[in-house]
Amino acid sequence: MSEELIPETPEQETEENEAAEPIKQRKNGLYPGVSDELAENMKSGWADTELHDLAPIPQAEHTAARRAALSARFPGERLVIPAGNLKTRSNDTEYAFRASTEYAYLTGDQTQDGVLVLEPTGEQGHQATIYLLPRSNRENGEFWLDGQGELWVGRRHSLTEAEQLLGIPAKDVRELAAALTEATGPVRNVRGHDASIEAALTDKVTAERDEELRVYLSEARLVKDAFEISELERACDATARGFEDVVKSLDKAEATSERFIEGTFFLRARIEGNDIGYGSICAAGPHATTLHWVRNDGAVRPGELLLLDAGVETNDLYTADVTRTLPINGTFSPLQRKIYDAVYEAQEAGIAAVKPGAAFRDFHDASQRVLAEKLVEWGLLGDLTVEKVLELGLQRRWTLHGTGHMLGMDVHDCAVARTEAYVDGILEPGVCLTVEPGLYFQADDLTVPEEYRGIGVRIEDDILVTEDGNRNLSDKLPRQADEVEAWMARLKG
Repeated sequence: MSEELIPETPEQETEENEAAEPIKQRKNGLYPGVSDELAENMKSGWADTELHDLAPIPQAEHTAARRAALSARFPGERLVIPAGNLKTRSNDTEYAFRASTEYAYLTGDQTQDGVLVLEPTGEQGHQATIYLLPRSNRENGEFWLDGQGELWVGRRHSLTEAEQLLGIPAKDVRELAAALTEATGPVRNVRGHDASIEAALTDKVTAERDEELRVYLSEARLVKDAFEISELERACDATARGFEDVVKSLDKAEATSERFIEGTFFLRARIEGNDIGYGSICAAGPHATTLHWVRNDGAVRPGELLLLDAGVETNDLYTADVTRTLPINGTFSPLQRKIYDAVYEAQEAGIAAVKPGAAFRDFHDASQRVLAEKLVEWGLLGDLTVEKVLELGLQRRWTLHGTGHMLGMDVHDCAVARTEAYVDGILEPGVCLTVEPGLYFQADDLTVPEEYRGIGVRIEDDILVTEDGNRNLSDKLPRQADEVEAWMARLKG
């Protein structure tokens, strides 16, 4: 990674062509400075790269509708929604930037430091403005001396280009903090993303009012629009191809570790999308009993099971969330199949309970009842009845987690919605959720027969509520045990 002239603290100017203080250079850089002749040379001789007549991004009409609904919910109030800033990984390297969900949902933009402001136009209505970094300043050398200059990290859109793409008037974000400091009237801000914006608003906002804005934006995503559904379909289809990639390369994983599985799926995510939607769980053998096993550094052994929980995030930041539990050698043992079939039966019952008008909790209750029945049938809960087991929640020793969650731009989408709107809510068309029952017998669990210990099984699919029931968006991947074995045999050739 090159390091010659990245500054420690770049100076920035509001106007692109206005001269600024010289860019401060990195300590211990190999060049002692910039000569006047070089500085002058770098100012000229560059072609005009402004893009013209750009078409709006595909979701522009949807983001406009979302902003209109937001405006109607908070009339007469200034609303501030930041994208967030780069976060340091180590010294002068940063984590890959991912715009805040609220900002991306309302704008379709994903650039760092962006801020959406809805300025009230009276008692009703707002004027939306998106505040962004403009093109790098060429007059003061920012574009080639600044660590975030365009010769270092790539070209960014001009404000005019951004307006055409996003359908929102754009201004220089470097003017915003000062303007917000002077602002009057009621303000709400989505906190936790931009410290400079929060500092500018510190005496104008309250935690309670800001949380109301965050909760509204979480609940607004409970029902997906047509664009969002198409993105989730795309994410699920790419994820299915990622699982196929893994099965085809299991022999290489056996020779190395779970990390080969992780890397194989990640390659598909980067080819077909933006990234993985969350840390992939590539849990082989006893690791499958750890719900969020993301170390992915264990052995992959024939005769054991692989629990793969992974999802591709699309370029517009919608993620799939799919789990399959696979026999590493391609064939379930009799005990593995017995446990797998129980989880499959529980998932079938859960999926059948997903329909408009049903309570959100119904699919969880349906799945848990099946699992409790199996555990009682296998003699793991003494002489207790299924009803008593469910009343006391005793099945949770081996089922552990809830059976599903909302899905969208966040893998656990809509997480700060009100309880009455989410887990105590009623399903309606456009809701997308996961159904993911599991059984996990820990390696040190002395309450189960020894042959059960170290076996973990989860099956997870992404289910869209439709007008007449539901649709499994991830159904390109087989679930029934015989179909899984046949699918693996076909892929392995």
